[in-house]
Amino acid sequence: MERQYKGERKTKETEIAIELGLDGTGKYDIATGVGFFDHMLEQVAKHGFMDMKLRATGDLQVDDHHTVEDVGIVLGMAIKEALGDKAGIKRYATQFTPMDEALSMVSMDISGRPFLHFEVSFTGERVGSFEVQLVEEFFRAVAFNSGITLHIRSLYGKNNHHIIESIFKSFGRALDEATAYDPRVKGVLSTKGAL
Repeated sequence: MERQYKGERKTKETEIAIELGLDGTGKYDIATGVGFFDHMLEQVAKHGFMDMKLRATGDLQVDDHHTVEDVGIVLGMAIKEALGDKAGIKRYATQFTPMDEALSMVSMDISGRPFLHFEVSFTGERVGSFEVQLVEEFFRAVAFNSGITLHIRSLYGKNNHHIIESIFKSFGRALDEATAYDPRVKGVLSTKGAL
């Protein structure tokens, strides 16, 4: 049975619709109105082998913050719902991903206990018009709405585009691994019997 979710979220600031398939091939159709952010979400889908269709309209005349954060909320909710009872999944994953001079690490536990540790130093405030501080806001929203313990670290890098892209690719790869089935896991991988 494929793990999928389809839903939407509307507020006075944003309107977001998502279709997510965790057991996909990396197909994507993403439009948020924020070009660089679209490019990063495409990395998550492609390198995480998940199918994602996402449409977002937001108050971009204010800035990109509400759109980016709310997409994180919706993506986190979609991951949580698509996973269901989490039976049979590996639960843990750690991925190191290079992009040219940059190297990033993402480590996650699909634990039901949301947490974000974000240890990234940027060399400027923007990539194009995209504010780099929104990367942390996005992943906090994902972690807290998916119930994932998420650790993100940039080991090194100079180009902010490369640093951010290696983080998003690492996240996709780690999510693919952590949500993968392991035939040795009976029920959930926890001595408590629940995640």
